[in-house]
Amino acid sequence: MIGAGAIFAYHSAFTIEGDKMPRPTPCLWFNHNAEEAARFYCSIFDDAEMLHPATPTPEGGHQPIMVRWRMNGQEVLGLNGGPKYPQSESFSFFIEVNDQIELDRYWDALLADGGKESMCGWLKDRFGVSWQVIPKQLGFLVGNENPVVAKAATEAMFKMRKIVIADLEAAAASAQ
Repeated sequence: MIGAGAIFAYHSAFTIEGDKMPRPTPCLWFNHNAEEAARFYCSIFDDAEMLHPATPTPEGGHQPIMVRWRMNGQEVLGLNGGPKYPQSESFSFFIEVNDQIELDRYWDALLADGGKESMCGWLKDRFGVSWQVIPKQLGFLVGNENPVVAKAATEAMFKMRKIVIADLEAAAASAQ
């Protein structure tokens, strides 16, 4: 278990010089593999960067208590805090994608090496972190001003694990 003093000591290492306003940054609690998870996420996103530690910890080396990375502009902290608080669906990352190719790429990458599909575009990666991989079209279709179209798209979505845009659009078109 990590004490408050240890976390406070690491805070100064992660303060960004010149920031006038504090920025909310999600902090994910991992048992012992925060750096492994961060490097996994950085391998998935094109605009990702491992901020701390910048170079991988040698195998068998002491794992850092805190790690920090950036994915598509979003900074994230990872805490090696022990097994007390496992990941849950009460926190998820939401990725809004433009098309099926992009959706499939993120979906497959996040499921690699032990992730699990859920329903309606949700999944858990191999670290237990929940993700929603959702096409931009979904909001338009399930929120359509025509309630018949919205209902058809919503019912189609409820049957899906990974969202298939063509199937959503076909359901919506058949309702018109």
